[in-house]
Amino acid sequence: MQLFPAIDLRGGRCVRLYQGSYDAETVYSDDPVSQAQQFADAGASWLHVVDLDAARTGEQVNLPVVAAIADAVDVLVQSSGGIRSMDAASALADAGASRVVIGTAAVENPELVEQVAARQPVAVGLDARGREVATHGWEKGGGGDLLELAARFESSGAEAVVATEISRDGTLSGPDIEGLTAVLAATGLAVIASGGVASLDDLTALSAISDGRRRLSGVIVGRALYEGCFTVEQALETLAS
Repeated sequence: MQLFPAIDLRGGRCVRLYQGSYDAETVYSDDPVSQAQQFADAGASWLHVVDLDAARTGEQVNLPVVAAIADAVDVLVQSSGGIRSMDAASALADAGASRVVIGTAAVENPELVEQVAARQPVAVGLDARGREVATHGWEKGGGGDLLELAARFESSGAEAVVATEISRDGTLSGPDIEGLTAVLAATGLAVIASGGVASLDDLTALSAISDGRRRLSGVIVGRALYEGCFTVEQALETLAS
């Protein structure tokens, strides 16, 4: 299972939100590029970079920072936030993103996923409270049913589904094992887990999730790394065992 250290960008800084609330922000670094280099130097082969400003407004204000990160590290960069057009997806690819994650637009305009997938690697971001998918930086609900959407995108050309349980994101309360198991069973796409990881035991529990045929392909970890719950090196060792 692949580790994706998270770098969430807001106003050019590296931050984390609590349960997706823009009013509950913790700033961890004023230098996201340096943070990316630290994760890469520790052995991570992927980074998950999110433009929180773009997720909310659709304006890719942190695009130069994404480009600087991609230029500074010799690892793969998965980037999300505000990708609501072919041009936005192309801009991230031009900035060095190896794969883009489409969230709001995937729910509102599923054809966009197919169009982008025909040209560059793409994943679908499904952020939910329970099974209700939220959009526009998690500020709007009613986006549809998580499992139905996970199944719908199986034939879209997307490489993966990034499944986030919003109520656990940034809380260090543990991942939604039951929900992730259901997502894995609902789609043939690779599933990347996000939200709530607090310990190496959580990573072990995620590694054990199976639908009888396959397991999760990756896990996004943010606050647990920033708060020192474990290191990238320890996480990689745990996921490899």
